[in-house]
Amino acid sequence: QVQLVESGGGLVQAGGSLRLSCAASGRTSSRYSMGWFRQAPGKGREFVAAITWSGGRIYYQDSVKGRFTISRDNAKNTVYLQMNSLKPEDTAVYYCTADRSSSTITTSSAGIDYWGKGTLVTVSS
Repeated sequence: QVQLVESGGGLVQAGGSLRLSCAASGRTSSRYSMGWFRQAPGKGREFVAAITWSGGRIYYQDSVKGRFTISRDNAKNTVYLQMNSLKPEDTAVYYCTADRSSSTITTSSAGIDYWGKGTLVTVSS
């Protein structure tokens, strides 16, 4: 089992920045791809970004390309999401994810093995 705990959410004005962190604990000796999904009010959960264990593959949802950057520090069992130029439509609960497929990226929520509890990001206009 892997436990994921997100931090760094909050309220920010449009155009601002936030950095989300996700610390993994438990069976961290295994290699996982990690990523972020989000769920806006009244909408379904959607893929945001993901990174393989080695960092060799990174994938973003089109709407966040050029604004968000995902990275990881395997020594700290932590993945980050740097979010710049935030827009009101980025408002959502952001969930950290882990996938046992260490070398591929899963963009479907059905393929995710572990989920964090989420952290709320609110972008005001």
